[in-house]
Amino acid sequence: MAEKQATKKATRGAAAKRTTGKATGFSAEERAAMRERARELKASASREEGERAVLDKIGEMSEPDRAMAERVHAIVTATAPQLAPRTWYGMPAYGKDGDVVCFFQNAQKFKMRYATLGFSHHARLDEGHMWPTQYALIELTPDVETRIAELVRQAVS
Repeated sequence: MAEKQATKKATRGAAAKRTTGKATGFSAEERAAMRERARELKASASREEGERAVLDKIGEMSEPDRAMAERVHAIVTATAPQLAPRTWYGMPAYGKDGDVVCFFQNAQKFKMRYATLGFSHHARLDEGHMWPTQYALIELTPDVETRIAELVRQAVS
């Protein structure tokens, strides 16, 4: 019995040494997103709680991401009121029947140069043999806002 425990400890120690290198493992931002996702799964939010959580996350963003996220939120909720606002890995997201359909990822979250509007595999965006599932957002012009509404409409069709 003691031999099995010693082997388990040695194995865990060896695995820890292999994963502590800089080139392996998750970044601090990715680990934070996973912890946040675990908290989200534990909480069974009502639509109102989900809305509040999304608005809180948007409020934590810095400009220009905050303004962009506010507009995306307004477009998504107006275009597809059947989608329930919620957070997903710490990002504003919108789901149907418990499944995320689309989400907004601010640029600062993972130190990107642009924000993105993403769609999960539950979105009905299929076109042929290949289609985009994430869109880079630099600025929300009237044409971009129209395109977002079209994508959301198609995603829930």
